[in-house]
Amino acid sequence: MGKRSRSWRSGAHPDDVELGCGGTLALLSRRGRRIGILDLTRGEAGTRGTPETRATEAAESARILGALFRDGLDLGDGNLRTDRAAELEVIDVIRRRRPRLVFAPLAVDRHPDHVRASRLVTDAAFYAGLRTLETGRAPHRPQQVVYYPSTFLAEPTFLVDVTEVLQVKLAAVRAFKSQFFDPASTEPATFISSPEFLDGVTARARAFGRLANAGAAEGFVSPRPPLLADPLAAFDGFETGY
Repeated sequence: MGKRSRSWRSGAHPDDVELGCGGTLALLSRRGRRIGILDLTRGEAGTRGTPETRATEAAESARILGALFRDGLDLGDGNLRTDRAAELEVIDVIRRRRPRLVFAPLAVDRHPDHVRASRLVTDAAFYAGLRTLETGRAPHRPQQVVYYPSTFLAEPTFLVDVTEVLQVKLAAVRAFKSQFFDPASTEPATFISSPEFLDGVTARARAFGRLANAGAAEGFVSPRPPLLADPLAAFDGFETGY
């Protein structure tokens, strides 16, 4: 992608993008790519914090990652809508922002909203390119939608080395102070509020990195294999030290 290229991340809830592909987002931003985020809900069904708190935390996280924008929709946390009206809202954002590449949650996950978000974004990305669908904005279809795993593991189609930005990713995740471990918090404990959960975020990045002999990586699933301009360079370092 050229420096003017756009990459767009979508998540069902504020903080999904940071957990799933925050390192890749930070890396692309550092390399001069234009990247942005779309949250499909306000996170209003969360056990901890409030939608207003999440919005403030999301803005700070986007700043840390270097996102040029962070758009938010209100499609219903805990019952994410996937009807035609919801599709049209996502289509409008795609046509307005015109991303070349979209990252979305993998359609196999513990949280039903993540599963719904995957299908919604995939369908909207296709429909956004239909010239016969008139919305007041010019048609635009991203080159591809690729998927990041959330809770469950998945065999990646490709990896992105995020070793140099792992701490940036973790800082962006920790920006959501209301959601993750805070020893001073008096709110109820949740699946993601334990210190072990944050340890797991790092552990997953290290585990993906080990597949390619890198310090840390994020894995993605693509329905189409990406083209490699240089197969030799793509595997540099895999067997270093052996």
